[in-house]
Amino acid sequence: MTARNGVNRRRLLTSAALGGATIVGASALGGLDADSAFAAPMPSLDPAVSQSSFVDGRVSRIKGSVLDVVEADGTHRLIQLTNATSVWKLETVTAEAIEVGDGLYARGVEMPDGSVAADAVWVNIVNLYVTVRGIERSRLHLSHDSHALVGNIVEKRTTASFRGGALTSDLSQLRIGHHAQVLGAWRPADDSVDIARISVGH
Repeated sequence: MTARNGVNRRRLLTSAALGGATIVGASALGGLDADSAFAAPMPSLDPAVSQSSFVDGRVSRIKGSVLDVVEADGTHRLIQLTNATSVWKLETVTAEAIEVGDGLYARGVEMPDGSVAADAVWVNIVNLYVTVRGIERSRLHLSHDSHALVGNIVEKRTTASFRGGALTSDLSQLRIGHHAQVLGAWRPADDSVDIARISVGH
């Protein structure tokens, strides 16, 4: 898969979920998770959020704490990570988990040199509305629009919610034909998605 196809594929997977959205991150919610990224726009407790810059692209190079991110139009943006940057990649992780080739959505403050000092970074995050086409022990076969997709069930990480109920690691209620929302992290290597949460009947 070429880098361009990878970027396009990731943009398909994220759909329009993040486009123009107000991201409420760690500074407002006290934590960083998939739900925070897709929360409905709301006033932030951090007055700097309204002046934030957003970068959406693919990591082409990592030099120390600086990420070189290529946006869809080919523009290079530099993202500066700090000790205060919150990083999500299926779960809250350290900056060392970010790899070349990862898709990235970052929020931060633009610096005078044009770089962005990030306070929150979501790596490979996707928000999908899918139909369940097949169920295996360690993965789900899904369709998103007209595209087939594999969803990986991650031990001790994947949870489900059925009809608005509490999150559970028990996926036994899942059925072929269910329509569901998936929050998770895209795997650039094979275009599958590690599932953080699947919600049915919400």
